[in-house]
Amino acid sequence: MPNATAGALILNDDNNGEKVLLTKRNIPPFRGHWCLPGGHIESYETALDAVVREVKEETGLELEPSFFGYFDEIYPDIGVHNVVLIFKGRARGDLQFQPGEVSEGRWFSIEEACRLPLAFCHNTVLEKYAEQS
Repeated sequence: MPNATAGALILNDDNNGEKVLLTKRNIPPFRGHWCLPGGHIESYETALDAVVREVKEETGLELEPSFFGYFDEIYPDIGVHNVVLIFKGRARGDLQFQPGEVSEGRWFSIEEACRLPLAFCHNTVLEKYAEQS
Protein backbone atom coordinates (compact mmCIF):
# COMPACT_ATOMS: atom_id res chain seq x y z
CA MET A 1 0.00 0.00 0.00
CA PRO A 2 1.38 3.44 -0.87
CA ASN A 3 2.28 6.09 1.68
CA ALA A 4 0.89 9.63 1.49
CA THR A 5 3.48 12.39 1.44
CA ALA A 6 3.51 16.16 0.95
CA GLY A 7 6.23 18.24 -0.70
CA ALA A 8 6.83 21.95 -1.23
CA LEU A 9 7.92 24.10 -4.14
CA ILE A 10 9.17 27.04 -2.06
CA LEU A 11 9.65 29.92 -4.46
CA ASN A 12 11.47 33.21 -4.15
CA ASP A 13 12.34 36.00 -6.58
CA ASP A 14 15.60 37.91 -6.70
CA ASN A 15 17.30 40.12 -9.30
CA ASN A 16 18.23 37.00 -11.29
CA GLY A 17 14.68 35.61 -11.54
CA GLU A 18 12.66 32.97 -9.76
CA LYS A 19 14.40 30.54 -7.39
CA VAL A 20 13.33 27.29 -5.73
CA LEU A 21 14.60 26.03 -2.37
CA LEU A 22 16.16 22.56 -2.41
CA THR A 23 17.45 20.64 0.58
CA LYS A 24 20.10 17.93 0.57
CA ARG A 25 18.88 14.69 2.16
CA ASN A 26 20.85 13.40 5.13
CA ILE A 27 18.84 10.16 5.42
CA PRO A 28 18.08 7.23 3.11
CA PRO A 29 16.66 6.74 0.61
CA PHE A 30 18.45 9.16 -1.72
CA ARG A 31 20.92 10.29 0.97
CA GLY A 32 23.07 13.11 -0.46
CA HIS A 33 20.58 14.03 -3.20
CA TRP A 34 18.89 17.41 -3.48
CA CYS A 35 15.11 17.42 -3.11
CA LEU A 36 12.06 19.52 -2.37
CA PRO A 37 11.31 19.83 1.35
CA GLY A 38 8.55 17.54 2.55
CA GLY A 39 7.73 14.23 4.11
CA HIS A 40 5.08 11.79 5.26
CA ILE A 41 1.57 12.84 6.20
CA GLU A 42 0.91 11.65 9.74
CA SER A 43 -2.26 9.88 10.88
CA TYR A 44 -5.21 12.28 11.15
CA GLU A 45 -3.18 15.14 9.66
CA THR A 46 -4.30 17.04 6.58
CA ALA A 47 -1.91 17.26 3.63
CA LEU A 48 -1.87 21.05 4.02
CA ASP A 49 -0.92 20.81 7.69
CA ALA A 50 1.71 18.20 6.83
CA VAL A 51 3.49 20.33 4.24
CA VAL A 52 3.50 23.37 6.55
CA ARG A 53 4.89 21.21 9.40
CA GLU A 54 7.52 19.49 7.25
CA VAL A 55 8.76 22.79 5.80
CA LYS A 56 9.00 24.31 9.28
CA GLU A 57 10.83 21.24 10.66
CA GLU A 58 13.29 20.96 7.76
CA THR A 59 13.93 24.62 6.90
CA GLY A 60 12.64 26.80 9.75
CA LEU A 61 10.41 28.67 7.27
CA GLU A 62 6.68 29.44 7.51
CA LEU A 63 5.09 28.34 4.22
CA GLU A 64 1.93 29.86 2.71
CA PRO A 65 1.01 26.96 0.39
CA SER A 66 -1.43 26.38 -2.42
CA PHE A 67 -1.97 23.03 -4.09
CA PHE A 68 0.14 22.39 -7.22
CA GLY A 69 -0.47 18.75 -8.15
CA TYR A 70 -0.07 15.10 -7.27
CA PHE A 71 2.66 12.71 -8.39
CA ASP A 72 3.40 9.01 -8.00
CA GLU A 73 6.73 7.82 -6.58
CA ILE A 74 7.16 4.12 -7.35
CA TYR A 75 10.64 2.67 -6.80
CA PRO A 76 10.27 -1.09 -6.09
CA ASP A 77 14.04 -1.61 -5.97
CA ILE A 78 14.26 0.53 -2.79
CA GLY A 79 10.81 -0.27 -1.39
CA VAL A 80 9.27 3.16 -2.01
CA HIS A 81 5.67 3.68 -3.13
CA ASN A 82 4.33 7.15 -2.34
CA VAL A 83 1.50 9.31 -3.54
CA VAL A 84 2.92 12.80 -3.11
CA LEU A 85 0.86 15.97 -2.96
CA ILE A 86 2.92 18.97 -4.02
CA PHE A 87 2.16 22.46 -2.78
CA LYS A 88 3.79 25.68 -3.94
CA GLY A 89 4.19 29.00 -2.25
CA ARG A 90 6.30 31.69 -0.71
CA ALA A 91 7.79 31.36 2.74
CA ARG A 92 8.96 33.76 5.41
CA GLY A 93 11.47 33.50 8.19
CA ASP A 94 15.12 32.58 8.51
CA LEU A 95 16.53 29.39 7.03
CA GLN A 96 17.47 26.93 9.78
CA PHE A 97 18.07 23.42 8.51
CA GLN A 98 17.34 20.34 10.62
CA PRO A 99 20.67 18.48 10.73
CA GLY A 100 19.09 15.06 11.28
CA GLU A 101 17.20 14.99 7.98
CA VAL A 102 18.81 17.80 5.97
CA SER A 103 22.54 18.43 5.56
CA GLU A 104 22.16 21.75 3.72
CA GLY A 105 19.83 23.85 1.62
CA ARG A 106 20.20 26.32 -1.20
CA TRP A 107 18.19 28.46 -3.59
CA PHE A 108 18.49 27.36 -7.24
CA SER A 109 17.11 28.82 -10.45
CA ILE A 110 14.39 26.59 -11.86
CA GLU A 111 16.62 25.74 -14.85
CA GLU A 112 19.57 24.86 -12.60
CA ALA A 113 17.38 22.70 -10.33
CA CYS A 114 15.93 20.83 -13.32
CA ARG A 115 19.45 19.80 -14.40
CA LEU A 116 20.28 18.21 -11.02
CA PRO A 117 19.63 14.51 -10.32
CA LEU A 118 16.98 15.10 -7.66
CA ALA A 119 15.54 12.59 -5.19
CA PHE A 120 12.21 10.86 -5.73
CA CYS A 121 10.06 12.36 -8.52
CA HIS A 122 11.23 15.91 -7.90
CA ASN A 123 12.74 16.39 -11.39
CA THR A 124 9.28 15.62 -12.83
CA VAL A 125 7.68 18.11 -10.42
CA LEU A 126 10.08 20.89 -11.41
CA GLU A 127 9.72 20.13 -15.12
CA LYS A 128 5.93 20.40 -14.82
CA TYR A 129 6.29 23.68 -12.90
CA ALA A 130 8.68 25.06 -15.53
CA GLU A 131 6.22 24.14 -18.32
CA GLN A 132 3.42 26.03 -16.58
CA SER A 133 5.46 29.14 -15.72
